[in-house]
Amino acid sequence: MPGDEATSYLVRHAKAGSRERWTRPDRERPLTEPGRIQAAALARVLAPTTRSVVSSPYVRCVETVAPLADAVGLRVEEDDRLGEGADPSWAMGRLASAPGSVLCTHGDVMASIVTSLADARVPMTGGMQWAKGATWAFSVAGGRIAGGRYLPPPD
Repeated sequence: MPGDEATSYLVRHAKAGSRERWTRPDRERPLTEPGRIQAAALARVLAPTTRSVVSSPYVRCVETVAPLADAVGLRVEEDDRLGEGADPSWAMGRLASAPGSVLCTHGDVMASIVTSLADARVPMTGGMQWAKGATWAFSVAGGRIAGGRYLPPPD
């Protein structure tokens, strides 16, 4: 339907401390100072179109989108279906069915989603990338992901 197009966003968590040097459970690993700067910049970029914020429950993911949620007066909904190693099908469905959603996840989940969309011949601009703090903006029309555009990590 004309005018039925909107955008949903898939964010990879911002820069976090070293996995190898972290001695506590990986789920508790926080953002570094550069990661917090990325999270604040991300909030400025995505706030105008954000309607919901959903995150992997890992601390680094929640911390990545918390400034965005605060900026738009929402709470971060935590969902294990965005956790490391998760099946990407739920996230793909949410991106397609809820325009204005911002989902924060991990590199493996983002890579699975981007790769499967490209394999399905969905137009994707920006190459196969998923750097820490990067975002994929997906145009959504008629309940389907119609295209994707890579947004590099903000400074």
